[in-house]
Amino acid sequence: MTILLVIGGAACTSSDPDAPPIIVPNGPGEQAQTISPGEASSHIPAPPNDADRTYVTMMIVHHQQALSMTSLVPTRAANGTVKGIASRIEDSQKPEIGAMEQWQKQFGASGASKHDHSTMPGMATAAQLDALKNASGGAFDRMFLELMIVHHEGAVKMATDLLGAGQNVLVEEMANDVISTQTDEIQRMRDLLPQV
Repeated sequence: MTILLVIGGAACTSSDPDAPPIIVPNGPGEQAQTISPGEASSHIPAPPNDADRTYVTMMIVHHQQALSMTSLVPTRAANGTVKGIASRIEDSQKPEIGAMEQWQKQFGASGASKHDHSTMPGMATAAQLDALKNASGGAFDRMFLELMIVHHEGAVKMATDLLGAGQNVLVEEMANDVISTQTDEIQRMRDLLPQV
C-alpha cells in the first residue's frame, strides 16, 4: 500500500506533492485507474446537453402513455400473460419516470416541452387509444400487444439516438436501461401475439 502511494505521489501533477492518488472505477470486470488530483478534472462527468434534456422530457411523456395503456389491462384483458407483461411494464416505467423527474430537478431541466409529442416514435394516436379503451377480451389483448410493441420500438429508437447525441452519463445509463428492458419485452410480446 505504501509503495502504491509513493508511486502515485511521484506521478502526481498537483501542486501538493503529498496529495494521495485518486482511484477511478471503470466498468464491471475492469481494473480501476489511479490518477493524480491534477488529472481528476478530466474525469468529471459532462454536464447535460440539449439532447439529454430533450430525451428525458420526451421519455417521461412516452412512459406516461405506456402507463395509460397498461392501466386498461386489468379490466379489459383476457390473457393472463398479457396482464403479467402489462404489470411488469408498469412496475418498471413508474420508477423510471420518478428517476427522470428527479434528474430534471437535479440539473434544472424544465419539465415542459414545446415539442409535438404525437411525432415521437411509437406514440399511439388518440384514435388508437380510443379503440383500445373500447376493446375487451381477445381483441383488446391483440390491440394492446400490437400498440405496445410499436410503442417500445419507438422508445428503443429514442434511446439509441440519445446515445449518439447526449453527453450526460446518467442519461446514458437511463437510455441503456430502456434499450435492454424494452428490447426484451418486445420479444416477449411478439412471441405472445400469435397466441391471443
